[in-house]
Amino acid sequence: MSDTAFTPRIFSGIKPSGGLTLGNYLGAIKRFVASQGGEFETIYCVVDMHAITVWQDPADLRTATREVAAGYLAAGIDPSKSILFNQSRVSAHAELGWLFNCVARVGWMNRMTQFKDKAGKNSENVSLGLYAYPSLMAADILTYHATHVPVGEDQKQHVELTRDIAKKFNHDYKVDFFPETIPVIEGPAMRVMNLRDGTKKMSKSGESDMERINMLDDAATIAKKFKKARTDPEPLPEHYDGLAERPEARNLVNIYAALADVTNEQVIAEFGGEGWGKFKPALADLAVDKLAPISEEMQRLMNDPAEIDRIMEQGAEKARAIAEPILAKTFDIMGFVR
Repeated sequence: MSDTAFTPRIFSGIKPSGGLTLGNYLGAIKRFVASQGGEFETIYCVVDMHAITVWQDPADLRTATREVAAGYLAAGIDPSKSILFNQSRVSAHAELGWLFNCVARVGWMNRMTQFKDKAGKNSENVSLGLYAYPSLMAADILTYHATHVPVGEDQKQHVELTRDIAKKFNHDYKVDFFPETIPVIEGPAMRVMNLRDGTKKMSKSGESDMERINMLDDAATIAKKFKKARTDPEPLPEHYDGLAERPEARNLVNIYAALADVTNEQVIAEFGGEGWGKFKPALADLAVDKLAPISEEMQRLMNDPAEIDRIMEQGAEKARAIAEPILAKTFDIMGFVR
């Protein structure tokens, strides 16, 4: 680990490739809000350059970028407490991403499981960006010398790659310049699952809209989806361990716990032995109470795109003030004549 004292700083981002879901909120945004105003400087980004690893309709990309920003703001990200911007406004991300392409090793990239999952049997025909984007993700993090990154389990490997790139850069150039960023994984609903199949992650690209809670869903839709969520015929168990082989039931208990800010065990203590006729309406009411105000504020913001853009540009100015000196020092360390 580096001996240099780095400013405690959190960086994280969400890719604008379709609408925001409850998974984005519970797995990321809710935690981002909770991190504000504490010991860490907080930087939150809409990582729009990651979205184009697969082709995006330009109009859809603009809308999706603003929707993610609206989601951040509506959920409680405060531009006076956190830096909020979209990635493409800060060119240091792309510049450092290229430098890191020349530090990262092909073998490291070949081990990235997400590329294998997304490319499948079509790996020869996907974009080079889809293959190389983990080094851009490392640049997103390290251009701010971020010390901590809140991530889901599926992104932990990319933060470990970021650590490897930082270590190799520091070793190759005999400096102590980039921090070895720590992935932060915590909480009961870190991985929110599909409402129709508890073995699959909740996704924006699922076949049915009933599989997911969209952050722009209104109160009636939120309630309907939870009441119709797939379960099994058994009542809730007396202990959380009893949900081990019941993925749909476990998912709904996890969601309740995360929305209510209690533990899974506390949910079971309250509802153990009860049937779904009691639990699902209670979950629907809780979800409407927590999510409908966010949905309403998101819709208000989406009706004023100029306001969203103004906030993101102000955030980008603050981001550049941190990123550009770090990028300049990186160029100097590597020997560029500028």
